[in-house]
Amino acid sequence: MTPPFRSRDEEAPRGVRRYIRKAVRIPWNLLAFFGGLIGAALSPWPDALIPLVMAGELAFVGGLVSMKRFRDAVDAEEHAKRRAAGTPGQLPVDALTEMLGSLPPEARMRFHKLRLRCIEMQKLASGAGGKSLTSVQGGDDLRRGSLDRLLWIFIRLLVSQESLRRFLRSTSELMLTEKVSELTAQLKKAEADKDERLVTSLKDSVALAHLRLDNYQKADKNAQFVMVELDRIEAKIQTLTEMMVNRQDPDLLISQVDEAAQSMTDTETAIKDLQTITGMAEQLVDPPPILDADLGGVLKNEA
Repeated sequence: MTPPFRSRDEEAPRGVRRYIRKAVRIPWNLLAFFGGLIGAALSPWPDALIPLVMAGELAFVGGLVSMKRFRDAVDAEEHAKRRAAGTPGQLPVDALTEMLGSLPPEARMRFHKLRLRCIEMQKLASGAGGKSLTSVQGGDDLRRGSLDRLLWIFIRLLVSQESLRRFLRSTSELMLTEKVSELTAQLKKAEADKDERLVTSLKDSVALAHLRLDNYQKADKNAQFVMVELDRIEAKIQTLTEMMVNRQDPDLLISQVDEAAQSMTDTETAIKDLQTITGMAEQLVDPPPILDADLGGVLKNEA
């Protein structure tokens, strides 16, 4: 299965070939390269000049690919294309609105406030830097993608939390414990009476009762984890969006946002364990464009 979080280098084709292709295909570079080759071939010294043109092209491409700003710009362009075209396994926006609609009002309000904060802080951040470099623009796009990932985990945890709450409300640990004790007592009596049919049936019932109790206890622990993790991710997103306003080094901020997204692998694993309860499809691992999505319909009553 595709991993839930992938670094920028993993999302794009592996290696530096994509950077080399982009550098080579720059229009003015193609013009200069082929013009140089033609000029060298028509000169009195083609054997000497053609290798020099080739060496110059290699030096140019190698130098450009070694620049982080250029690589960030290529990453941002490819990321924008994938967001526009959609990727296999990506959740459609209408399915995202259905997920939001399944949440209780307080959970939708919590998500709405966090998403709105991200949008507002991004607007402030865009005007705070005062830079128009390609690397900064590319960084904004990549950073938006990382924030989408964090918000995607947040909403999935909200769905998991609501499902766990419904499950835990359907019974209680006390009732399940009493049921285990009752069936165990019946089993001991049947064994004393040497009623083999009843013993066989009660043994199965006791095993099932223990299984239900174990499931309840596991669900209770998962609910506690989800509650703590929601608070942690909310604080993480708030901290990152605040940093956008005061950013000094765009590259540093991009790396911090991406590292925050990458650090959520344990949370993703926990969400997968809860999929049997939440009903979320396993293949839907890529985040939808949450920040850019029109969620006004489902959130209009929460504003």
